[in-house]
Amino acid sequence: MHGPDPAAFSAIFRSIPPMKIDTVLQALGLDAKSLKKGDLAIHTPISGAEIARLASDDSKAAAKKIARAQAAYLAWREVPAPRRGELVRLLGEELRRHKADLGALVSIEAGKITTEGLGEVQEMIDICDFAVGLSRQLYGLTIASERPGHRMAETWHPLGVVGVITAFNFPVAVWSWNSALALVCGNAVVWKPSEKTPLTSLACGQILKKAAQRFTRETDTAVPDGLLEILIGGREVGETLVDDPRVALVSATGSTRMGREVAPRVAKRFGRSLLELGGNNAMIVCPTADLKLAERAILFSAVGTAGQRCTTLRRLFVHADVYGKLMPRLKKLYGLVTIGDPLDARTLVGPLIDAASFGNMQAALKQAREEGGKVTGGERVAVRGKAGGYYVKPALVELPKQSAVMKHETFAPILYVVKYKDLGDAIRLQNDVPQGLSSCIFTRDVREAELFTSDVGSDCGIANVNIGPSGAEIGGAFGGEKETGGGRESGSDAWKAYMRRATNTINYSNHLPLAQGVKFDIG
Repeated sequence: MHGPDPAAFSAIFRSIPPMKIDTVLQALGLDAKSLKKGDLAIHTPISGAEIARLASDDSKAAAKKIARAQAAYLAWREVPAPRRGELVRLLGEELRRHKADLGALVSIEAGKITTEGLGEVQEMIDICDFAVGLSRQLYGLTIASERPGHRMAETWHPLGVVGVITAFNFPVAVWSWNSALALVCGNAVVWKPSEKTPLTSLACGQILKKAAQRFTRETDTAVPDGLLEILIGGREVGETLVDDPRVALVSATGSTRMGREVAPRVAKRFGRSLLELGGNNAMIVCPTADLKLAERAILFSAVGTAGQRCTTLRRLFVHADVYGKLMPRLKKLYGLVTIGDPLDARTLVGPLIDAASFGNMQAALKQAREEGGKVTGGERVAVRGKAGGYYVKPALVELPKQSAVMKHETFAPILYVVKYKDLGDAIRLQNDVPQGLSSCIFTRDVREAELFTSDVGSDCGIANVNIGPSGAEIGGAFGGEKETGGGRESGSDAWKAYMRRATNTINYSNHLPLAQGVKFDIG
């Protein structure tokens, strides 16, 4: 069982006036009345209505929070890793307990449909489970030494304060990817959420607080104050976080433009950065593909989350032999997609995050037409009672070739479609963009599948076969190449980014031989 049924969740939530979210906030441990004053206005993309006002941190306040996190790190690193894992286990339990309410808040603040809001919280639970096991598996190495009576080892140690910058489209899951690992690795976390979705971050802070209280009661081990600090605000607090030398690692998720600013600033002070940036993901549909399977994958990957995932399918290369079969069916399916209030369980596509996103979508469609594209869909959709929300029909754009508009990521439900004849050409087109996050191929020919995943195939961090580019599981390392930033989060050995490595040589003999046969004798 993975939690509440989406239809039941939606029915319950519809009994609450959508813009009156006090009940949800209170269930998550937040005082709704205290969230009505401040300089930062929070709007729900569902209707555009203001739902909260928060006080932004200035640079001085941010520096104080970083100092508290540094002090917390110095204490937390002394707690054994398996015991640190116990805190994350309790966090996972609290997330299970608050799944429906946190999922509802994700839907309200980010505009996700109910199943995706709940799914994002489930992803948090999954990474907690992963991290708990990891807390007993922070393995090093034993290395053979060339010197008699010597042993070499590689050991891993807590790194320090981890700064986490997250985007609006996954307001809580990406924080959990970073924080679950950072905490078991012995670090403290300073989180700067998107200024569009800070309420969910405050809710996560309260949930972690509940887990910490249980941890202290059940283990008789104190959780240091400042283990998680949250920075509210925009660019100013983000720059403070990025520039502070006490922040050992900055894990930043966002646009390529943001990454170009973050990486040099962190590098200037010789800090570490972990970047998850733009994605411009492609699918290749081969002549032998199971077209029904491909259709389902295309639909979810291209229109799910209103095209606002970093792994959203944006480019589709279809073999000429099946183009005439696939495209009419795809257009029919696009016409069946339900667009509307994301709190209604029948809805499949909710709103874009804001007016700027809608403007970017329309500009991209205009450019596509100028480059010879035939556009189906893309218009704004009126939703009753949601006049301030930006709802759109997902767009299909058929182009004669891969043009300039296809090489730029537009964070909206636009799918560009191009015919191809030769698989080698299709792979070259897929790779001929600045980004390198996710990719996939649909084929029943094992040779085509193996070529796609080989050294001369996809150049992306994620390369799938007969599954879309979107909806990754937490067990694998998540991230991409080129302008996607090169960072890896979540599963596999991504934990190593949150620790420092030490090579140890231990001499248990009575002699001091030098490596490489060097002699340095006196007398």
